[in-house]
Amino acid sequence: MASAVLGDLSSSNALAAKNLRQAQGKSIGVFTSGGDSQGMNAAVRAVVRMGIHVGFRVFYIHEGYQGMVDGGENIREATWTSVSGIIQQGGTVIGSARCQDFRDRNGRLKAASNLVKIGISYLVVIGGDGSLTGANCFRQEWAGLLEELEKKGEITAQQSKNCSHLNIVGMVGSIDNDFCGTDMTIGCDTALHRIMESVDAITTTAQSHQRTFVMEVMGRHCGYLALVTALACGADWLFIPEWPPEADWEDHMCRRLSELRTAGSRLGIVIMAEGAIDQKGNAITSNRVKEIISTRLGHDTRVTVLGHVQRGGNPSAFDRVLGCRMGAEAVLALLEATPDTPACVVSLDGNQAIRVNLMECVERTQQVAAAMKKGDFEDCVTLRGRSFRNNLEIYKILSHVKPPNNPQQHIFNIGIMNVGAPAAGMNAAVRSAVRTSILNGHQPYAIYEGFEGLADGRLKKMNWMDVGGWVGTGGSALGAKRTQPTKLGLPQIASKFKEFNLSALLIIGGFEAYDSVLQLAEARPQYKEFCIPMVVIPCTISNNVPGTEFSLGTDTALNAITEICDRIKQSASGTKRRVFVVETMGGFCGYLATLAGLAGGADAAYIFEERVGMRDLQTDVEHLAKKMVEGVERGLILRNEKCNENYTTDFIYQLYCEEGKGIFSTRKNVLGHMQQGGCPSPFDRNLGTKLAAKSVAFLAEKMHNNYKEEGGRVVVECTDEDTACLIGLKRRAVQFSPVMQLKSQTDFQHRLPREQWWLKLRPLLRILAKHESVYEVEGTEASIE
Repeated sequence: MASAVLGDLSSSNALAAKNLRQAQGKSIGVFTSGGDSQGMNAAVRAVVRMGIHVGFRVFYIHEGYQGMVDGGENIREATWTSVSGIIQQGGTVIGSARCQDFRDRNGRLKAASNLVKIGISYLVVIGGDGSLTGANCFRQEWAGLLEELEKKGEITAQQSKNCSHLNIVGMVGSIDNDFCGTDMTIGCDTALHRIMESVDAITTTAQSHQRTFVMEVMGRHCGYLALVTALACGADWLFIPEWPPEADWEDHMCRRLSELRTAGSRLGIVIMAEGAIDQKGNAITSNRVKEIISTRLGHDTRVTVLGHVQRGGNPSAFDRVLGCRMGAEAVLALLEATPDTPACVVSLDGNQAIRVNLMECVERTQQVAAAMKKGDFEDCVTLRGRSFRNNLEIYKILSHVKPPNNPQQHIFNIGIMNVGAPAAGMNAAVRSAVRTSILNGHQPYAIYEGFEGLADGRLKKMNWMDVGGWVGTGGSALGAKRTQPTKLGLPQIASKFKEFNLSALLIIGGFEAYDSVLQLAEARPQYKEFCIPMVVIPCTISNNVPGTEFSLGTDTALNAITEICDRIKQSASGTKRRVFVVETMGGFCGYLATLAGLAGGADAAYIFEERVGMRDLQTDVEHLAKKMVEGVERGLILRNEKCNENYTTDFIYQLYCEEGKGIFSTRKNVLGHMQQGGCPSPFDRNLGTKLAAKSVAFLAEKMHNNYKEEGGRVVVECTDEDTACLIGLKRRAVQFSPVMQLKSQTDFQHRLPREQWWLKLRPLLRILAKHESVYEVEGTEASIE
């Protein structure tokens, strides 16, 4: 098994590797402050275990700043086993509290005294902007506080010298996602899960009784939760503080709801942020909206205020992995810190952990409040960041009840199909593609059952309401088949392109979808019918398509695996010392096994990309046996379905059964197609919606630039490589990659990309499971957008 750093080390990485043991004798204090959020425990666990791994002593500071001020039993040393079993728990196991005492200098003197006496000169704070600002203030006063304490005789000169500088690293734990400088805060994704569960449940009762529901979500003065919820459920109206409605919004809202009901919709969904305001800054309440709808339209209207249910429950897979990555990066940031290092925040930039100056982020966050107070809402949206702005623009596009009267000069036919195995998010992408095509003045054609359906002529012209309600449904409403064009015969496929006059093709699917577009692109010299713009939206739970870091469907599958593993471990709550061997899907790609291992706190995850031998298996058995003796009660081993043709799940199960006799018992689970089913997660709904909208815009541009008159009709003809692309997420950018260029980056035998970003997380998984390994530093210094 790999136990070395993966990839080349940058100068920052080399420094961290060189200093891995310089933490000996130094102490970290970790605490959570302000409102709790799901995923905080994953971050605490990562800080404790990574800290111990590199040589720090790590202390819990219970009850946030209040525990720091009170001292005593509130500050206790953490051990490796003390964080066992907390990764799946919501809230924060070390407590959080608002603290008035810390706002006063005398309170901060007490806090400094308590820390210095224990030897803590490094702090990891997990909380919101207020908690982080307080920590930075504490750091700035540190030297003066120690000088005063030494003069009073409360600490010795040696103690003051040992803790002469205070270094701080923050992580933002907040469901509101209102902190500038990070794409996502710890807890926000889970809150969206809780909200969507409620919206999906309410949708069924609303349809039964033809009701309109006004749903109020949290977020304080930030509309992120409401905005993403509206996108993910296809809400009919949205109220957020950053985008107040126009002066006559009551008339507009009632007209839209009325038109929807006339068009056949049996329900209405209005999403409200709790801080919703009008353009004059006056609050808009959910009860007021209900009264307007009931009075003017006569709709049976109900209000649901979700409240603190959004903070509760187990964290999502995303928040667990985010907490693990940020917690590990926070420790490494402290390891590299010097007395002159400014306080920083570990943030998420696309798919990379970065370190950003804490006060730059705080100041940017405060600018949002100032802009809102002035009524400069455009500036508000800009300050929230690129992701917020893009979400809002796409919501505006897709929230039309019917297409605007804006015909293009030429109406082109756009074919839309699913190819490969069904995956969550497919229907959200199709819905977005259909409506965006219509908005661009083109005619979308749904192609049922993939290329088989195309060969049989199973195409349908789609209109606006045909895809109503699709955004939250799992599977594939169009039907998904794996059959590729070359198997059916390219001449037959070309004839259908010509028969239906397809001017562009959008395929949503997995590796087969990518390979199909590659086949069509390669056949362009022989078939001019394929000389049209084509885009693949990667959608597969395996996450094995080149050109993207995430595929649609993987987040939903990962949450399903994580939830099942939680239940499996809980099933043994009355049994001592049990190990579970769980098989995941993914083909030859170990993404699901690795990320589920991180999210589930697994002891090992066996994958195809990282060769496993008998010595590795034996070492892992001995490692688990040792952990059981130390007090750990549960073990979790994940195995990718095609990890090794000889070391099967049954073989590993039998090995653990035999070698664990007298120490632990073993059970086996093959998860199977449970990983493919279910409603899409908020992330997959949102991602599918955005990728499809961008794909149609790309196709529309290519069609406009490459059409010509031929035989009395308009045809599109393009042969450039960049007109047959795969759309994907790379770091934080959406990129269109020509499939012809991706060919060299693909292992076709095993249906894998030749480079996979998530492999760098493998050492972290092993470190957090108490294996010897070296983790590659992720964080780089960066400025906020």
